[in-house]
Amino acid sequence: MSALSEEQIAGREKTLIAALLLSMWAPLTTGIAVILSRSNTQLADFIRRSVELMALFISWRVFRYVEKGQAVEPDQKAHLEKIAGLCVAAALLFSGLVMFTVTLVRIDSFEPGGNVYPGLAIATLGLLTNSWFWRRYARMTTEHYNPVIDSQRLMYRAKTVVDACVIMALASVAIDPASPATSYIDALGSIAVSVYLAWSGVGTFRTTMKNYYLAKTT
Repeated sequence: MSALSEEQIAGREKTLIAALLLSMWAPLTTGIAVILSRSNTQLADFIRRSVELMALFISWRVFRYVEKGQAVEPDQKAHLEKIAGLCVAAALLFSGLVMFTVTLVRIDSFEPGGNVYPGLAIATLGLLTNSWFWRRYARMTTEHYNPVIDSQRLMYRAKTVVDACVIMALASVAIDPASPATSYIDALGSIAVSVYLAWSGVGTFRTTMKNYYLAKTT
């Protein structure tokens, strides 16, 4: 496979930096929403965004080092790209596990009833932003395949689906917060998110290892 051009490298790094800068605010804003809403889904979403921020940073650093640093040996390049992909996979798997654990721990003692509207607004903005990055990374991957960029595509696909689940769960709380079914809907939202994240993490792990072995044999 041919190397990325300087223009392609610059465009991809700008996208990674933009995603990183936007994601830096997510844990703070979501954390405030957790305090206001007392929602299981919102708490799980806060944990997810915090872990994903670390994976984003590592992916950007690996991409910058591999594509803009000094000459890197093919084996080292494949190893670093594997690390970036595994970090994304680990972030997705860890987020899914934590979400599931938080839901099980709080399912009997927690009843939603706080102000979920800030969280609903944040999740909606997240859906719009993450879907844009998902489409952009998908176009970049189609144009010229790069393992780091592809791992971002997979992560932003997961982020988009998760935001949609969070919106549906919080919307049900907003519509009828006093309903006995609301707490179960909130819990089901968290479980659905955790299962999808775990599934995405496994898929990202498989893709990363496949790319690594292909790079080692070519």
